[in-house]
Amino acid sequence: MRLSKILLMATIALWLALVAFGNVTDYGSNLVFVQHVLAMDSIFPDAGIHYRAIHAPLLQHAAYVLIIAAEALAAVLCGTGAWRMWRARRAPAATFHRARQLAVAGLSVGVLLWLGGFMAVGGEWFGMWMSTQWNGLASAFRFVMVLLAALVYLGQRDGELDD
Repeated sequence: MRLSKILLMATIALWLALVAFGNVTDYGSNLVFVQHVLAMDSIFPDAGIHYRAIHAPLLQHAAYVLIIAAEALAAVLCGTGAWRMWRARRAPAATFHRARQLAVAGLSVGVLLWLGGFMAVGGEWFGMWMSTQWNGLASAFRFVMVLLAALVYLGQRDGELDD
């Protein structure tokens, strides 16, 4: 059970690191996505929320950098948590439980980013749900579900190892 939790966290750390790496090394591709969502240029033309749009390139870049930073932070926390769990794999249950704290923090940062940032702010505040082309809600939902499932699994009580 412990090994599966460690491997799950290591895999999630890799996944999140690749997401952040992709956004850094191919900055322009997803920047366009962020710009369109913030500019609200593809939502219903008669929607009454267009006043919320952000057109300033500096603010759009700042939002994108914040997203990348949160992705990287989640990856580092999950990876460090996996490493600490690995080091505590043969330790008493209480020690292994404490070793999971950074992994839980990393998963939580991810949930806050994709649920709070993409689904709540992007989807609802900026009306991303109205866009057929610049709608990342399905992807955000997938991220949230994987991260929440990992949180639930990681949170299961861990008994002492059998000798």
